Amino acid sequence: MPQPLNTRLRRIAERAEKDKQCVFIQLNRHIDLELLREAYRRINKKSAAGISGKTAKEYEADLEVNLQKLYDRLRNGSYRIPNIRRVWIEKEDGSKRALGIPETEDKIVQKAIAMLLTEVYEQDFCDFSHGFRPGRSAHAALGQIRTNCFGKSTRWIIDVDISKFFDTIDHGELMRIIQQRVNDGILLKYISGWLKTGVVQGGIVEYPEEGTPQGGVISPLLANIYLHHVLDLWFVKEVQPRMHGKVWLTRFADDLVIGTEQQDDARRILEVLPKRMGKYGLTLHSTKTKLVHFQPPQAIDENDERTFTFLGFTHYWGRTRQGRWTIKRKIASKRIRRTMRNLWHWCKANRHQAIKLQHQMLSSKLRGWYQYYAIPCNYEIMSAVRDRTKRMWHYWLSRRSAQSYIRWTKFSALLERFALPTPRIIHSTI
Repeated sequence: MPQPLNTRLRRIAERAEKDKQCVFIQLNRHIDLELLREAYRRINKKSAAGISGKTAKEYEADLEVNLQKLYDRLRNGSYRIPNIRRVWIEKEDGSKRALGIPETEDKIVQKAIAMLLTEVYEQDFCDFSHGFRPGRSAHAALGQIRTNCFGKSTRWIIDVDISKFFDTIDHGELMRIIQQRVNDGILLKYISGWLKTGVVQGGIVEYPEEGTPQGGVISPLLANIYLHHVLDLWFVKEVQPRMHGKVWLTRFADDLVIGTEQQDDARRILEVLPKRMGKYGLTLHSTKTKLVHFQPPQAIDENDERTFTFLGFTHYWGRTRQGRWTIKRKIASKRIRRTMRNLWHWCKANRHQAIKLQHQMLSSKLRGWYQYYAIPCNYEIMSAVRDRTKRMWHYWLSRRSAQSYIRWTKFSALLERFALPTPRIIHSTI
């Protein structure tokens, strides 16, 4: 009798943990209907549809039949990776970032193979890597930075920015890295296919020669595998043993910071890091990568960099209510501006919708924002965002037509019925 999926996945993980030199060559035999069914359950059903326009909801209408056909094509080798649809989203600095949107069926296959690879690589990944991993989060990374700064006498921070990381991953290097742990021909064929699959924009198909398509289900895992080899293992095996003081690294996908106790160690790392990245086709952003003298202001030169930004929070030294120096985190100004801009455009585009619907959507957006940014020292900022959202909502409701201006007293009465959620600190321990 075939073993249950959870048992098979657990045994892969146990084998990978027990033997760090083991190379897996038959992971594809675990791809069956049960794995595809679980992969479908785990993909984001609300994500955008691919080129065909077929949504997850439409695919689910005849799910078992569709999964059986997909499995049959995977088993007999007739499955072909479809092209992906390119969309552009705005970054914090005003530039555009490309996203690739696969077909729903391809998302299922990517998720299934990612589940198998995850069981192997989760046993290899370092504890300071937090991005897109089971049981890990951005808040865990933030907490680790604070703990390291206090517990390892950190005085210097290297704020590292990898320029266009997802767009510049070397396909050949990535495939060679994967083959050191997983040398399954079928899985490698699909991974290589996803790296080189056609990207459609404006009716034109392009075939990338480097990079992974952001938006693909498997892309975050491939990025973690790449940086685990390029950066994490190198840092543990080559960098830490050569330093004179305490050093540490915290990484969330391609966002990372390095902390050191001594300035000489920081400068040595900053000198050799671009060479290590360049060896694997990566470059550091010349202006965003910087050395920060991270100590209480009274202990540093006023001309030194004093703050760094990581995962949307600016880290700085400040005093507690009792007058002691401590590390504080405030929401980065770029994130606030982006949020306000998005809410402004949303209120403008949806001002003719029913008030109840607008209230539901605005409340959902604010709750989602609070859920991430609600850490100590940010209550006043979150309250200010809520107040500005009220004023933007009032502004665009008053412009539904030439006669629709709403006096603030009337709008205040409306807010008693449709109150926007009040912020509160959720993550008090990080």
